[in-house]
Amino acid sequence: MNHLKHLDWPFFEDRHRALASELDGWCARNLAHGSVDHEDVDTSCKSLVKALGAGGWLKHAVAGEGEAIDTRAICLLRETLARHDGLADFAFAMQGLGSGAISLMGTPAQREAYLPRVSRGEALAAFALSEPEAGSDVAAMQCAAREDGEHYVLDGQKTWISNGGIADFYVVFARTGEGERSEGAVRGSRGISAFIVDAGTPGFEIAERIDVIAPHPLARLRFTGCRVPKTAMVGAPGEGFKVAMRTLDVFRTSVAAASLGFARRALEEGLNQAKERAMFGATLADLPLTQAKLADMACTVDSSALLVYRAAWERDQGRTITREAAMAKLMATEGAQRVIDAAVQLHGGRGVRRGEIVESLYREIRALRIYEGASEVQQLIIGRDLLKNG
Repeated sequence: MNHLKHLDWPFFEDRHRALASELDGWCARNLAHGSVDHEDVDTSCKSLVKALGAGGWLKHAVAGEGEAIDTRAICLLRETLARHDGLADFAFAMQGLGSGAISLMGTPAQREAYLPRVSRGEALAAFALSEPEAGSDVAAMQCAAREDGEHYVLDGQKTWISNGGIADFYVVFARTGEGERSEGAVRGSRGISAFIVDAGTPGFEIAERIDVIAPHPLARLRFTGCRVPKTAMVGAPGEGFKVAMRTLDVFRTSVAAASLGFARRALEEGLNQAKERAMFGATLADLPLTQAKLADMACTVDSSALLVYRAAWERDQGRTITREAAMAKLMATEGAQRVIDAAVQLHGGRGVRRGEIVESLYREIRALRIYEGASEVQQLIIGRDLLKNG
């Protein structure tokens, strides 16, 4: 099947088509199944970031001075990388997410200090928002930053932080208290600010490394009297929630694109298995139940793709895509889970054997229904937007 056929859709310009086609060839040469070590994830992620930087791919995830983030390009790149290797997609995505706040709202000095190195694959980035008791509920954030002369002092924890333990710098969100000092004020999303914290800063430590079903570098971070200069703040004091949401608006859509890449690969593997597996004197593909399953998988992939690239196109036109991004993430991640599960079923016992492509896809997809806004949160976003705006 032609996995690049959708590039003919009117969402894309010729430069997007060329970009996706070129990356697909690069992936075929560099990311063949089994060529990336998914056990030593720290070493593999560092190597992948260097390779992606040397290949010129990371510059598409990082906007320099005066440049706009091309959401369609990021989504096409993530879809393509995910179809070939989940860890390569992770390495690319975290460079974009970790530096996204600096791209969108950083000062010229911050941009100059960090973005070129991220783009070249010379510095690994991380985005530190979630806490042990504050994931989807940002209002529960406890990590705090108090002003002390020309510095802020951070105290608290962050968890489920991608690239935790290997990143060279972290964009950390903490409460600074603006707008919540008056008696009876509701904290909510007010009074949060964003800071760049370099690895190795005194008072900052990796408290715990976290193992998950699809091995990725994750960690819990601890800040104890961690001093950072005021120049490390991204955006204005109290603008941290806005910084986080603007960053997530870009990369939430790209999570949907990565899910789409996983789903496309699962459909390809399921289709090949159906054609090749002998069954009852014919092939698995000859059975009507198999044909119905493949039809459902194909419909899910294409409907997800339409939502993903509608959202990406809308954002690139300068429009707000809160509802569209939520729809894309909800439907693409949930849909990919169903498509991958169906592919595993078509493979029978082979489907759950460690090392099989569909088995690795099954482990890769599960977290995407949770991170950067769980499916239930996306439903709330969509419902509230409908009630507010119709």
